[in-house]
Amino acid sequence: MTALGAHAAPAWTAAWAAAPQNFDALPQLPGVPAAPKWMVQGTVRQVLTVALEGDRVRVRFSNRFGQRPLRIAAATVALGTGGGNLSPGTLQPLRMGGRTAFEVPAGQEQWTDGAALAVRAGQPVVVSFSLAESVPATVVHRLPPDGGWTAPGNQTDAAQLKDARRKPWNLFVTGLDVRPPRPANVVVAFGDSITEGSGAESGAEAARYPQRLGVRLQGVEGRTPVAVINAGIGGNRLLADVTGPSGLSRFDADVLRQSGATHVLVLIGINDIGFGTFQGKVLPGFHPPDAQALTAGLQQLVDRARARGLKVLLGTLLPFEGSGYWSEANEARREAVNRWIRGRQDVAVVDFDAALRDPADARRLAARYDSGDHLHPNAAGTAAMAQVADVPLLRE
Repeated sequence: MTALGAHAAPAWTAAWAAAPQNFDALPQLPGVPAAPKWMVQGTVRQVLTVALEGDRVRVRFSNRFGQRPLRIAAATVALGTGGGNLSPGTLQPLRMGGRTAFEVPAGQEQWTDGAALAVRAGQPVVVSFSLAESVPATVVHRLPPDGGWTAPGNQTDAAQLKDARRKPWNLFVTGLDVRPPRPANVVVAFGDSITEGSGAESGAEAARYPQRLGVRLQGVEGRTPVAVINAGIGGNRLLADVTGPSGLSRFDADVLRQSGATHVLVLIGINDIGFGTFQGKVLPGFHPPDAQALTAGLQQLVDRARARGLKVLLGTLLPFEGSGYWSEANEARREAVNRWIRGRQDVAVVDFDAALRDPADARRLAARYDSGDHLHPNAAGTAAMAQVADVPLLRE
């Protein structure tokens, strides 16, 4: 990256982001009634953790899946003090186009104007917004889990919300950029639940492998600062829309359009292989893609990222024998995809498989890394993933 000129303003750079899903399109379990539409009103508050320091911030409001405008009556940003509380002395209003009340049209995402708030890497930031009217929940995500609250009325300035209710989903806020003191690398970790963090530790954002990797890359004197953005969606598939938009369809929005993105680390495909398998057999009506279709999809991601100037890292698929997804045929698909990844000479390979597999049985996660479902790594496993992903390319 080129150094900033003496009078050049630093560019907006992603310091936190999440990949959203459409609440109305969440998959339903067989025999379980569909969840009723979730109407949201009053104040919504979310706590997030920034990955870079900066002296100004801006916030992305997403109405990507909405069918009507998202009307915001007021919004603020501040440093967090624990739970859903904020520091009143740091409170700043958020404006869009100079207006404290604004709207995001259906199907769009928009950034607020910059606000003067100094943040450090690893610091909690609280974003609060009051809705001008009751609105259906559409854009949702779980980063972090249990990091969102709703409360009656306009409490965007409140240090502590009154009559607040914690929500399992976070709403409408999908990005926070900073103005860093010097140029930084932005690594987008793109994938499914293993990236999002299922199995690491319930509610512990810091236990997820992208967050662990980000901590490893922070604070090295004289080196380019690095932010690691978690763009994982639990249950996500590369080739099909099931849990969230497919990896192919969301790649532009969740990776290529992240402010200042310089690298992408791709780990996706295990749900394509295993979805629809039960006790070693594929259920009627399911047609898992073959390895050739998966590698063709991965190649599309590589080509799109490189066309935008991003450096690409591909992660090998983790072993999963013992999980509900496993069968001999599915294992053969996984091994074929991993052979293709390891054979690449034009991208960096992060061999998660080799780092986490059982030395006595390469088709299984090592017991010390297994969350218990034989599919998702535990906290020790995500630490091992961060270690193997900590490669020099991320600092280049």
